[in-house]
Amino acid sequence: MSIGDGQRKHVFMRGAAQPAPPDSLAARLKTSLRRHLKRSGISILSAMLTTLPTQAATPDTALPDDLTDMSMEALMDIEITSVSKKPQKQSDAAAAIFVITNDDLRRWGVTNIPEALRRVPGIDVAKIDANKWAITSRGFNSRFANKLLVLIDGRSVYTPLFAGVYWDNQDVVLQDVERIEVIRGPGGTLWGANAVNGVINIITRSAADTQGDMVSVTAGNEIRGIGVARHGGRLKNGIDYRVYAKYSDYDEAYSSAGAHDDWRTGQLGFRSDWLQTDRDSITFQGDYYQGKSGQQVSIPTGPAGPPPTTINQVVDDTETSGGNLLLRWSHMINKSADFALQVYYDHVGLDGEVLYEDRDTFDIDFQHRFHWMEAHDVVWGFDYRFTHDNSDNNQTFELDPSTRSVNLYSTFVQDEIRLRDNLRLTLGTKLEHNDFTGFEYQPNVRLAWAMSSTQTLWGAVSRAVRTPARGESDVTLRLVPSPAADPGIPVYAEGDDDYDSEDLVAYELGYRMNYQNSWSFDATVFYNDYDKLRTLDPSVDTGPPPSVRLPFDNNMSGETYGLELASQWQVRNGWRLNASYSWLNMKLRLDSNSADTVSKSSEDASPSSKAAIWSAFDFGNNLQFDAALRYVGDIEVNGVEIDSYVEADLRLGWEARPGLELSLIGQNLLDNHHPEFLPDFIQTQPTEVERSIYGRVTWNF
Repeated sequence: MSIGDGQRKHVFMRGAAQPAPPDSLAARLKTSLRRHLKRSGISILSAMLTTLPTQAATPDTALPDDLTDMSMEALMDIEITSVSKKPQKQSDAAAAIFVITNDDLRRWGVTNIPEALRRVPGIDVAKIDANKWAITSRGFNSRFANKLLVLIDGRSVYTPLFAGVYWDNQDVVLQDVERIEVIRGPGGTLWGANAVNGVINIITRSAADTQGDMVSVTAGNEIRGIGVARHGGRLKNGIDYRVYAKYSDYDEAYSSAGAHDDWRTGQLGFRSDWLQTDRDSITFQGDYYQGKSGQQVSIPTGPAGPPPTTINQVVDDTETSGGNLLLRWSHMINKSADFALQVYYDHVGLDGEVLYEDRDTFDIDFQHRFHWMEAHDVVWGFDYRFTHDNSDNNQTFELDPSTRSVNLYSTFVQDEIRLRDNLRLTLGTKLEHNDFTGFEYQPNVRLAWAMSSTQTLWGAVSRAVRTPARGESDVTLRLVPSPAADPGIPVYAEGDDDYDSEDLVAYELGYRMNYQNSWSFDATVFYNDYDKLRTLDPSVDTGPPPSVRLPFDNNMSGETYGLELASQWQVRNGWRLNASYSWLNMKLRLDSNSADTVSKSSEDASPSSKAAIWSAFDFGNNLQFDAALRYVGDIEVNGVEIDSYVEADLRLGWEARPGLELSLIGQNLLDNHHPEFLPDFIQTQPTEVERSIYGRVTWNF
């Protein structure tokens, strides 16, 4: 919990509540309820309400509906929580961070989280087909990009099977997202293993900020329909709540051979927030989803040896399902200390022609923060995570053992030391034990110098690890052989019990400034030194039957370095221009005992240059016009070149009456279709992103 200037702030495991503005919904609700109680003669309860903070008991910061009306200073002072697990101004953070607000999601016209990440510098977003994405930070892109940790309200959605994210399963209600905090660079000290190249923390709005009813409908040529219905209210005991239902139906993408990648999902959920006492805040929330994601997958069949391996093209509607429950309790000990406890349960189900995953996760996380000797702001905590999975093996995909339970224990401590009023040193480390490699440690040192009230210079040195996934230890995956391979000999990727963690030592330097409250600039340079990167070096098993084995190993190292820029210009009231640019260079080296040129070629799978510029303009008569231009450089995936492209997105919005908004949105308008990425490991049919035009009606009442 952050205590400053006598203002109490209820802080949670993954976020923090900040003081609400005087005219906030929480303040109005408190005043209205107090008047009602007074009229009812319940003076004691009314007096108790007077002592409560005017804020929601949630890990959120309420932001204005339209950020074009915010000053540049207010935008840079938006409070974030992901960098230090405590509230701090974005302008003060000693890390490369980009914040996507709720208003950004609305004005960008996006329909899912991956599309929203396209404008973030240093984040590479590429579509494989209509329901699969390759998303990474600072290189190493693939469908299962394994160096990026993704959280939703403190719940990890990083799958331990193949070390990545099933993005089609994260169908968050965008209207309920408070903000998305995107950290580029290591976050292992606080967030643990796999937060190697970045952390994406999706923070949803408090139930107090979603009172009333909302209905939203989106439809177009590529979006068959997205419908959202939400109801929020307050119970007599002061508990704020919301319940929602969402259904999404996306059309197939483009393929000259015909595509089979349409997908649809339905989701239900709830959230409740309340102040149990003036020192205790509680959040309870949950979601459940079911869906189908189409794909055409290549499946090698047939016995080893003659006749040749047969490659079957199978149309597969993979069934997905899952649900979660999360409970978070924050307690204020005194004005300079607090603790928080978070517990969640998560279930993931995936049933396809190749992959089958049935996984249950239980996680308990404790965090304690206190001030020591005035200059030290200390936060420490521990976490225990238990996962149990069950696999239905087939001739293409097999886990041995088919059922396994994995335990993860970790503890961390971090001390932010105020050396001077304008100079802060942060020291911390994470100690973690996993069932694959044992103990891991992840320290970091960060220094932030406030050069003036409008300029900050920061630097960091961090160590992070990417621990083995279940598949890298236990899998046998039959691959589609290359055209040059002997068709009579099957090829398998194999897990290895001796597979080790990948290591990173990262060096970062950043500068941000706000010029005369009309122009802001944020720059980061970084150098990453990697060791023990994943390889698959072939070996021949003479059998019988004969086969080619590709065991997972750690025979590659390398460096990446780059530059990331972001800028905002407040042209005038109601008009803001934004721009971002990132440049990346990757150099990977195979050890002398490795010949895995395929893994080395991943240095070309992320674009060296990426840029975006977008404008948010408010006309009179409640009209808004938003335009964006995006450039992505060329890449090469598995030896196949994919050309660079430029795309444009447009949105025209009209608030027909208070609470009723109509929007016309166009995405990828400059091409009929274009490719962005190719599959890896599991050979599904890639498709191309098509031009998309759709309308949206959102009614808050």
